[in-house]
Amino acid sequence: MKKKIIIVGPTFPYRGGNSLFVTFLYENLSKNYDVIIFNYKLLYPKLLFPGKTQFDLSNEVKKIDSIRIINSINPLNWIKVSNLINKINPDLLIFDWWHPYFAFCHFVINLFLRKEIKNKIVFITENFISHEKNPLENYFSRLGLYFAKYFIVLSKKVENDLKKISGRRKIFRSELPIYNHLNINKKNSNELRQSFGYSNDDNVILFFGYVRKYKGLDLLIESIKLVNNIKPELNVKLLVAGEFYDDKTEYLKLIDNHNLQRQIKIFDQYISNEKVIEYFNVADLVVLPYRSATQSGILNLAYGFNKPVVVTNVGGLSEFVTDGVTGIIAANPTKIDICNAILKFFELKNEIDFEKNIREFCSRNIFSNFNEIIESILKEIENNR
Repeated sequence: MKKKIIIVGPTFPYRGGNSLFVTFLYENLSKNYDVIIFNYKLLYPKLLFPGKTQFDLSNEVKKIDSIRIINSINPLNWIKVSNLINKINPDLLIFDWWHPYFAFCHFVINLFLRKEIKNKIVFITENFISHEKNPLENYFSRLGLYFAKYFIVLSKKVENDLKKISGRRKIFRSELPIYNHLNINKKNSNELRQSFGYSNDDNVILFFGYVRKYKGLDLLIESIKLVNNIKPELNVKLLVAGEFYDDKTEYLKLIDNHNLQRQIKIFDQYISNEKVIEYFNVADLVVLPYRSATQSGILNLAYGFNKPVVVTNVGGLSEFVTDGVTGIIAANPTKIDICNAILKFFELKNEIDFEKNIREFCSRNIFSNFNEIIESILKEIENNR
């Protein structure tokens, strides 16, 4: 009989990197275990969600079965969830953790579990400290992770951060999967480039995902100005695709101040999977100019399309880029360093087969070790009985 595992985390109909990760995790673990997802019926209240929608409106979407039961702001609901987990009595209980907002929800759910189940709690910590830091964040994170008996991290950066509170609790290491679930066969055809208003002589840089200060779009805009001043013959164009969670006017002012209206196109909207394919296929390079990071689903999505990347040397981003092989690492999150990294990429573009290198790099992705990690944890739990 297969071991029973409950995963607490978002999946369809929610959108975003966390939902996609839980979906891939479910598919991976289901090969060996009987897996149930406790999904959210309320993830974020509308008042706290800065985007237009929390839901995936794509026609092409990975759908898996889940129990939509958790209300992130209702304490009575948390006790109900605890009682159901107690009734199912899983062999392992896995929480997907990425933000201290969920601290009280996760704490209370775990508080009312039976003792034997409390010894089976695993937290996959995608982030330990969130990107929008505040003075209470460290306290909330410690509270939310209080009942964890084991941790699984997805980058060395999070592993090092987590060691500050983990004590004797074991930390296991894996990675985000390569998000290659979308159709990547469509090439950068003339028709596709023309539909975006680009010519074959243009070199298109893609910034993808929602816009917040820590993601450094302002740095990238200033870098584009420098690139065009130094190498105007490159005809570099910036394509921005994703919702603005910041004040968009500040970015538009920056574009106007640098006279970059003809070099930068902005699509401030939710990007469906059908359109994701087009944005990545039209791009020559994907740039992640982040001021802070742990890991990024955007990076793994770019690799899923065999697209080279420029990343800043912050957090765990550079762990997943081989400089000069799968992309370029900018030394610091500054406009000058990002500019130099972009220029370096285009210098190497015709000398290095980035696409081949990315395929080889992705073949070594260790997300597949999740089942081995889970098996190790299950054996340890059994031995400690």
